[in-house]
Amino acid sequence: MKKAFRVFKKMDYTRLFLASFTSRMGSIIGMTAFSFYLLDRFSNQPIYVSLTEMMYSLPMLAVFFVVGVLADRMDRKKIAAYCEWISAVLSFALMGMIAVGWMPIIFAILFLRSAVNKFFFPAESGLVQGVLTEEEYTSAAGLNQMTQSLFMLFGSGLGIGFYWLFGVQGAVLIDAISFIISGLLIHACKMGEDVRLPNGPHQLKDLSVKMMIADFKEGIIYSLKHKLLFNLMIGFFVFGAVNGALSVISVFMLKYKLAPATYETWTIWEGIVFGSGILIGSVLASSFADKLKIYQMLYGGLFLSGLFVGAVAFSNHVITYLVLTCLTALALPAANIAIGGWLPKIVDPKMMGRVEGTISPLMMVSQTLALGLIAWTFPKYLNISGVFLAVGAMIVGVSIFFAMVLPKLAKEHEEKETAQEVVDVPV
Repeated sequence: MKKAFRVFKKMDYTRLFLASFTSRMGSIIGMTAFSFYLLDRFSNQPIYVSLTEMMYSLPMLAVFFVVGVLADRMDRKKIAAYCEWISAVLSFALMGMIAVGWMPIIFAILFLRSAVNKFFFPAESGLVQGVLTEEEYTSAAGLNQMTQSLFMLFGSGLGIGFYWLFGVQGAVLIDAISFIISGLLIHACKMGEDVRLPNGPHQLKDLSVKMMIADFKEGIIYSLKHKLLFNLMIGFFVFGAVNGALSVISVFMLKYKLAPATYETWTIWEGIVFGSGILIGSVLASSFADKLKIYQMLYGGLFLSGLFVGAVAFSNHVITYLVLTCLTALALPAANIAIGGWLPKIVDPKMMGRVEGTISPLMMVSQTLALGLIAWTFPKYLNISGVFLAVGAMIVGVSIFFAMVLPKLAKEHEEKETAQEVVDVPV
């Protein structure tokens, strides 16, 4: 673990890490409170919660061909900072519309804010890749996984707590403030032009529609020709569907099956249990990351977590559900750390924005499809146990696929990289 924390000696990475932490924590607090606000106000219409989640995935379909291109052509630091500040302004607008209570405008603001956020992640990923060395990527992925566990551990509880104490508007205010602080931290970074502008300086007037489409096409071709990356992207499509489903079905399991009268309290406990499991699992995964092949961590963690998610379908008591939730959380970090540490190693820094701009819409499409299917089928055609079984089967399926194809592709990639290094050595 000491090795993992060494990355904080680089102040630019520390600022980026704190910016990401602040932004995500605020978002979790605000949107957890908003979800419970919808469940309270529209108790008999769970479709509103699914629609809210869709407002986070659908915008990618509108901006997918632009986000990666801008991250590779424009100043990544400015993109990341301005995305946070614009999101803060939209959060204040959301507070006003919640007071009015007009749902179409509320969903429109959520859609627009999500569209702005989609420009943030490719830019931020490129900045992190630029300020760290290849040997530090896995350490950074482990730290990101541990911070996610803290979000899970405290985020839901804080969100519900703010909702109970200050109402949904108080929680969304925290969301807005977090975006402001995050933008200021990114603005304070002092990375060089090679990190902010890896493809050289460009002006907005230079980015014609023809050029953006050509760049986006180049990112797709790069991903398709890169065999290892292409097969990982097949898994990302499934991950999107899984993320979309898990974002809503856990609270549905508590509200509509296990604890209808006390689901809010049990949701806090679920967050504590899941967050604790992710935190412990992150420490364990980081400790043996050097002892296993990165693809073994990936498909092994997915296989175990898929089994436990599927087993949740048979839970008839909250305690059983929490135990299986904890086991799932213990297994997931190995997969998340593996994928987070692997991508920066295999992707050309000049293409990172466009690769992220290809992966994100792929995941958003599958996430939107999953949420749409849940909104349509639950509870009329499919009960909550059936949803958990389907999600567990998808995770196990992609783990088996990875176990079949990744070892060979990883070996081929390593041999290609070694051969390239030999060619590049000056004689």
